[in-house]
Amino acid sequence: MNKTKNILRDSHGRDHTYLRISLIERCNLRCSYCMPEEGVQLSPKSHLMTYEEIYDIAKLFVKHGVTKIRLTGGEPLVRKDIPVILEKLATLPVELSITSNAVIIDKFIDILKATGVNKVNISLDSLDKDKFKHITRRDQFEKVYKNIFLLVKEGFKVKVNAVLIKGFNDNEIIDFINFTKDLPISVRFIEFMPFDGNKWDMSKMVSYKEVMDAVNASSFPTDHIERLQDAPNDTSKNYKIKGYKGSFAIISSVTNPFCDSCNRLRLTANGQLKNCLFSSTESDLLSTFRAGNAIEPVIEKAVNAKLKMRGGMDTLEKLQEPKLHNNNRSMITIGG
Repeated sequence: MNKTKNILRDSHGRDHTYLRISLIERCNLRCSYCMPEEGVQLSPKSHLMTYEEIYDIAKLFVKHGVTKIRLTGGEPLVRKDIPVILEKLATLPVELSITSNAVIIDKFIDILKATGVNKVNISLDSLDKDKFKHITRRDQFEKVYKNIFLLVKEGFKVKVNAVLIKGFNDNEIIDFINFTKDLPISVRFIEFMPFDGNKWDMSKMVSYKEVMDAVNASSFPTDHIERLQDAPNDTSKNYKIKGYKGSFAIISSVTNPFCDSCNRLRLTANGQLKNCLFSSTESDLLSTFRAGNAIEPVIEKAVNAKLKMRGGMDTLEKLQEPKLHNNNRSMITIGG
């Protein structure tokens, strides 16, 4: 008997077991690295996946080997049918998690628990109230800060994602690490990445090396900085300070990418499959699905076409070429 072909294995031998599904393009914050100042052209509601379509497409991915699904946005919790989506996806044999900005997450504690979502990633780029307001263009710091503590209290495994931008929040690296002293959270520093409209350039980026230089130059004794074991397919390099309840990590997508072990695919809110965060190409699953046709061939073709590194931008020189990343979506319409 012939073994069924794995449609989620690409030409480089990588098996894709992790699907990130964006539920909505809207958000209740306006972070500058995620959304252009002038906003974005939102897809008409009729072009977005319904909760039934999200479930049916996710179920098919699970059938072919996906074991983990993360819900993203925009801000996924502003979608009105989020409880139904969570309840439907919770019936699948997957690890279900969510990324949020935590502004309204306190209203969803019970449904998250009921649907087995115990891993929550929170976007927080500054521990300074004024800086938070500047980068998000909204005055919601106190709510987000309190909700992080609430999530920990309620037993959730919390990761806090901070995009570092030189001259803005790079002087908060040690403050963020100290945030893990009494909280069992993981703070993850993310290198600033190029997307349409976010005015990226290399000079604004804080690299993995620069983060560790700041850590090593701090008052932490060298033998108190522990290198932790990274999980399989992990995007981050993980550390902790001895005696601290939490940990910190660096996601170095630009200077030290983790493409060799990438197992992630992204499904946008309007049903486009992206085989790489950096890729400007997309595959239309939703139109094919709505036409009543099988989407497996579309998935297989998209996965097989995945390039080895960063959507083909395999050098820093290519990454600095605007025409190679300006055709990509804004981050808010991809899904974090």
